[in-house]
Amino acid sequence: MLKTELLEIIANGENSGVEFKRDDIRAEALAREIVAMANLRGGMVLLGVEDDGTISGIQREDLETWVMNVILGHVHPMLLPFYEVVALDDGKRVAVVSVTMGASKPYVHRHGGREDIYIRVGSTVRFADRDQQARLFATGGLLHSEMMPVSGAAFDALDRERLQDYLLSYAGDREVPATEDVWLNRMMGLGFMTDIHGAAPVCTIAGLVLFGRTPRRFLRQAGIRWMAFSGVDKSYQAVDDTILDGPLVGRFARQDGGSRELIERGLIEDLMDRLQGQPLVSTEGENLGDGLRRERIWHYPPEALREAVVNALAHRDWTRTLDVEIVAYSNRLEVLSPGALQNSMTVEKMLAGQRSPRNTTIVGVLRDYGYVDARGMGVRNKIVPLVRDASGEEPRFEATDDYVKVVLPRSDSAIQ
Repeated sequence: MLKTELLEIIANGENSGVEFKRDDIRAEALAREIVAMANLRGGMVLLGVEDDGTISGIQREDLETWVMNVILGHVHPMLLPFYEVVALDDGKRVAVVSVTMGASKPYVHRHGGREDIYIRVGSTVRFADRDQQARLFATGGLLHSEMMPVSGAAFDALDRERLQDYLLSYAGDREVPATEDVWLNRMMGLGFMTDIHGAAPVCTIAGLVLFGRTPRRFLRQAGIRWMAFSGVDKSYQAVDDTILDGPLVGRFARQDGGSRELIERGLIEDLMDRLQGQPLVSTEGENLGDGLRRERIWHYPPEALREAVVNALAHRDWTRTLDVEIVAYSNRLEVLSPGALQNSMTVEKMLAGQRSPRNTTIVGVLRDYGYVDARGMGVRNKIVPLVRDASGEEPRFEATDDYVKVVLPRSDSAIQ
């Protein structure tokens, strides 16, 4: 790091990714800072800088060895930061301990036989509460939130006809379960239900959102919130604000010759049908098509829009009690999925074709039905090229600690 870079960082003050400390900091305090940064998006601890930004310089002998021993002894899983010392013109030196975002969350501070989890909120370090810990375990792959039980959602919360179709068409079963006990055992084997401490089995989140009759009755963040605004932001009253509820998958019937016909829509079909009647999303053209119906002009490629919606539902973080939101404005459409990207996944990696499914059971079932791209590369192979060809603009992807958002620019040309 150059002197000018260091001085600029210090001049900007402490924030979520920068912490000032004197070099006589206690080992436990340094470990907490490192843990909190690794559990967020990484950052740097500047040793030899006062809280107010005054540079006091480092005094401790063999500081690098001490820092590394603190981290090796108090931070778990193992984390190796980058350490460097920057010398200033007045002879003072500042040690920069740089921490990348951890790939094995949650990181803990080990001390006195305990393992404490910390996060960084602004420029402060805090204990992670229960919900925050759950998100860290989920992003680290240690907690599969889709397998969490849904209180009160017994077997009758699921649509048995949809389940029968899945068992016979995709799960390899030759016949449907003959008794209630056999049904429950089969559902638990597939991960659609779970038995907790010997109590009566209940649905998992995966089972409920895939096959539940009305999932929001038991899980308020299930379903989709659809909104439309006539302007470019939410400052005006919504022209439409609707909650859609229902199972993710449709119900199909097998036809002669092995083909399958949709006989009852699922949540995804319900949303796409609703969008057909939304003037901000699609309009009727002047020309008559087959059946003497006016052709529909889509302002967004339907296949790209569907892909974005399916991704938002399939990969959302179920530890977040927020809705998947689809919001149309006069110049764009936004698809928001609650939760951060998994671990070290970034927008750049996603666009390059890397895959890191959060909800493997949900994704697997959606792939069985053909809702999810079999190769898992719908963003790269569908959304980006289709939107670019239709509008002449690139779709935008935003990833924060709270959500992943896809922004599709509007096109006024006809899209089939």
